[in-house]
Amino acid sequence: MTISNHLHPKSLTDLFVTFTVLSLQGFGGVLAVAQHELVERKQWMTNEEFVEEWAVAQIMPGPNIVNLALMLGGRYFGFPGAMAALAGMIAIPLIIVLLLTAVYGQFSNQPAVIGALRGMGAVAAGLIIASGLKLSGSQKSNPLGIPLCVFLGGVSFVGVALLRWPLVFVLLGLGSLACLVAYRNLKP
Repeated sequence: MTISNHLHPKSLTDLFVTFTVLSLQGFGGVLAVAQHELVERKQWMTNEEFVEEWAVAQIMPGPNIVNLALMLGGRYFGFPGAMAALAGMIAIPLIIVLLLTAVYGQFSNQPAVIGALRGMGAVAAGLIIASGLKLSGSQKSNPLGIPLCVFLGGVSFVGVALLRWPLVFVLLGLGSLACLVAYRNLKP
């Protein structure tokens, strides 16, 4: 992966603040917020770079956005950058989650709380769909081609969501197939 000619973080503080702001906006999923912040607003990455880095972040253990923060921080500032980005991702949200956990324990059985959580789930699903549609344009240069990408995405959805196959098996099976096809198509 090459570093693009786009802007880059100015300092460790810039990394920390950016990922703190990202983490505070990402309740229930941060993909849409991360893409907007890192690609459109900060211009630290192109859409294509974001998709590539997000794909790597997804297959690594741990939360995707934390993995992305570590990779981006490390790319520009090495280990100190990775730690600054990580601290930005977890410091303030950790405090908030601990406080919300205490409050939730007191009110978790209230109908209003149950309804609010269901509504937030629907919003999060909508954000994921919107992000997928927004990022789909970057697939034009994908070595698999758009039809195969759509097919693999559909089979993944059916396997995990409808047939309840374990995600690890879907990733190993379809991911391996996608890697082999991409390798074959990239081979000169």
